[in-house]
Amino acid sequence: MNLAGIYHRPESEMAYLYTKDVMHIRLKTAQDDITQVLLLHGDPYSLHSRPDLPKFYKHPTPMKKIHSDGVYDYWQAAITEPKRRLAYAFELTDQKGGQLIYADKGFIQPTDQKLLDDANTYFQDIDAFHAPKWVEKTVWYQIFPERFANGDSTNDPTGTKPWDPQTHPGRQDFYGGDLQGVFDHLDDLKKLGVNGLYFNPLFKAPSNHKYDTQDYYQIDPHFGDAQLFKKMIVLAHQKGIRVMLDAVFNHIGDQSPMWQDVLKYGQSSRYADWFHVNQFPATYTPTANFEFAKDATYDTFDYTPHMPKLNTANPAVQNYLLDIAKYWVREFDIDAWRLDVANEIDHHFWRRFHNEMLALKDDFYILGEIWHSAQPWLNGDEFTGVMNYDYTGAIISCLINHELSSQGLVNQLSRQLMLYRDQTNAMMFNVLDSHDTARIMTVAHGDAALVRQTLVFTFLQPGCPSIYYGTEYGMTGSSDPDCRKPMNWHPDAKALAMYDFVHDLIKLRQKNWQLIAQGTLSLAALPDDRGIVIKRQLHHKQLTAVFNTGRNSLACQLVPIISQGLQKERLRPKGFVIAIQG
Repeated sequence: MNLAGIYHRPESEMAYLYTKDVMHIRLKTAQDDITQVLLLHGDPYSLHSRPDLPKFYKHPTPMKKIHSDGVYDYWQAAITEPKRRLAYAFELTDQKGGQLIYADKGFIQPTDQKLLDDANTYFQDIDAFHAPKWVEKTVWYQIFPERFANGDSTNDPTGTKPWDPQTHPGRQDFYGGDLQGVFDHLDDLKKLGVNGLYFNPLFKAPSNHKYDTQDYYQIDPHFGDAQLFKKMIVLAHQKGIRVMLDAVFNHIGDQSPMWQDVLKYGQSSRYADWFHVNQFPATYTPTANFEFAKDATYDTFDYTPHMPKLNTANPAVQNYLLDIAKYWVREFDIDAWRLDVANEIDHHFWRRFHNEMLALKDDFYILGEIWHSAQPWLNGDEFTGVMNYDYTGAIISCLINHELSSQGLVNQLSRQLMLYRDQTNAMMFNVLDSHDTARIMTVAHGDAALVRQTLVFTFLQPGCPSIYYGTEYGMTGSSDPDCRKPMNWHPDAKALAMYDFVHDLIKLRQKNWQLIAQGTLSLAALPDDRGIVIKRQLHHKQLTAVFNTGRNSLACQLVPIISQGLQKERLRPKGFVIAIQG
């Protein structure tokens, strides 16, 4: 038995309340080392206070191997404890029939009666995690406001360019997109099937992207005003659509009154401690790239001199930002915040943020922009979920770039899923493309079949999928700023065919959201890198999906509700089949 490969951490993603009465317990073991795991569990006080009851360790619950990642096997059991207090340990059997019990005191022999009867031997306690239920049902739609639709030409910035989806935008170009344009197309978004809108920043700022905030309390005049925004939210809510705003709290724009005060008064400014100024005066040397300076005497987002970094450890800054966050929830009834560059802001601030938001709205969704593993932020006291770039990046690496084998993808996804609680995985924001990445159609070199396969695969994963505006029409664009082209409102036949496919896929996801969000997940790679099988099971209902990621056709006898490349029980490369029974 490989003792070094056996691991459990209580009060974490390995031991948590899944629902009010159901607890999930996980164990990690070296791959193919352990043949059986039994969970010994019960009320710790029963061992000495209830001699009339059978010892709980004599009535174990078998654990199921739910995932493997190429290095470890992961086991899980779902249990209920009436007293809502729990002591537990693991009885392991290896390939040779050897047995040990793994508990809080380490490894003990199954015959050690003294330790088995001691409540302190066992792991104890379970934690809970806040997961707003509406998120499980949500298909998000990301809107970059300046490029979605120009509904009011009277508020266009000076120098606004003609609306052209085929153009290649420059970093400082304007095309006149605004909130009226979104308002005018709410029926179109409802028809598409999305029920969540994620807006890139709306607040007053000099740039087209608005990540250089000048005034957090004002809708940018080129987008509209507070009255129009409130009207839009009311109408969206009436249509069953939630609204999420972008909170840019890591940095602020250099046109903000606070930074201007620092530039004017230097170290004597009352806002000097709001920033990380390493040498006064705060200066930088401009370069040919408006957004780059390597010698700024103050900390910035990236190397962007127009975005000085805020000192979020300063209580005054914290109070200022928290007041902003509460204002838009209290006055406009938004449903969620997406937190920009969240990993560069102090944990203690995000804990305050979490408590303040949930005090206003107990089903509020808090989404962090984190591009790597995010366990420290997802323990129930900071974020609800994160933008799941690691997860969807693995999907792209396999299905589109062919840099990862099908087994490699299963291994990576399994490892990612085991980093978080099941209800946390259901809160993740699964994004294939965005304002920060090349569009998925461009990544796929224009291969619409490959894009469709990748979209379907992603829609079947734990978490809520997100459509970047225009992806439903197959819009193209390389990295920022090319991924921010004006929306295509005059699609050709090819674009309309992609729209119809995305519409049907969203409809399938909405109809089966509970099976996909709450059903048990099985991922398996077919031999010889030929494909992947996904299964979701909830009660008597089962979804089975087969994806051909290889170069040859596969035998497939599933009766599809949606498919691509299936002909006479053969599934061609880039093809997929989804079948649902029960």
